[in-house]
Amino acid sequence: MTTTREKAGFDTQCIHAGQSPDPVSGAVMAPIVLSSTFAQDGPGGHKGYDYSRAGNPTRTALEACLAALEGAKHGIAFSSGCAATTAVLMTLAAGDHVLVGDDVYGGTFRIFDKVLKHFGVETTFIDMQNPLDVLEAVRPNTRMIWLETPSNPMLKIFDIAAIADVARRRGLKLAVDNTFATPYLQRPLELGADLVVHSTTKYLNGHSDVVGGIVMTSDDELGERLHFLQKTLGACPSPFDCYLVLRGVKTLGVRMRRHIETARAIAEDLTRHPRVARVLYPGLEAHPGHAIAKRQMSGFGGMISFEMRGGLDHATRFLRALRVFACAESLGGVESLAEHPAIMTHASLTAEARQALGIGDGLIRLSVGLEDSEDLLEDLQRGFGASA
Repeated sequence: MTTTREKAGFDTQCIHAGQSPDPVSGAVMAPIVLSSTFAQDGPGGHKGYDYSRAGNPTRTALEACLAALEGAKHGIAFSSGCAATTAVLMTLAAGDHVLVGDDVYGGTFRIFDKVLKHFGVETTFIDMQNPLDVLEAVRPNTRMIWLETPSNPMLKIFDIAAIADVARRRGLKLAVDNTFATPYLQRPLELGADLVVHSTTKYLNGHSDVVGGIVMTSDDELGERLHFLQKTLGACPSPFDCYLVLRGVKTLGVRMRRHIETARAIAEDLTRHPRVARVLYPGLEAHPGHAIAKRQMSGFGGMISFEMRGGLDHATRFLRALRVFACAESLGGVESLAEHPAIMTHASLTAEARQALGIGDGLIRLSVGLEDSEDLLEDLQRGFGASA
């Protein structure tokens, strides 16, 4: 990629970073290299690739592209967001302690609560909205801080720079799940984080047709360790999956601008609806994290959570009546999705944990897609009408 500017813009990097035209054919799209093995001139005489689990040209293109978008030196792709999360946590050892934001994706919660503790890694879930609480929760054996911001599904905003300062002062690694924001809106490494994790299934791919994950870092030691874990654990994305994410990321900036525009309109409309008890969207000035989000993000994203009056029965009727929004898990695609966190994405949390977070029976999470905003607003009114 060549440009007369000192640094290419975001949309330009989405299209070109890590993806020079193929030197053999001139193809402008990165070829899908399906070979599982690569010929060598002699023992150890390979051309950069020997076996696809260890490395593949299509995967290299994806890793280079996404690393450029996050401003990272290293990108390490995995077969899912959960695999990427697990790889990061495999850098820990028995006896280590991790501080985790209290509001995280249900799959992330399961890894910490149902898997890591069996290997002797301790976890404390805390509300990180006040960085001083994070500092006070650090133990002598704490090795890492893990957070999502905006969080899932309560859309809490955590101050990355302030928490990074806590991590730096205590010699800890800070990992940020940036899936909701994407590098278009937020670049945690620039705010002091050591690791950034994405489910590429979501906004980066954007078309709900692939599952994947990636970890980005500028720490050479961490990068080397994660590449080793990628090769050794074998949780690698297929070349075709890498191609799908590469194809999707080319329109990331364009898509995010539309997601944000429509989500803002829907969030404001929801605040005026009598069937809605509260709206959680960091773009609203009433959101407790609005000021921090405005400072560390360039926009407020396409995710909205809101609480309906009337509880589970009303929420169920609402979701069943929708025709444009699909009642489905996941997020970040071109199509709009609506889901019930307590029953769907966050069912693995105990009832007590959900209650403490505010994930009640009336809570609904929306992933606002790219449909016409008028159609989405009409669909929500259809749902409210059925729930009355």
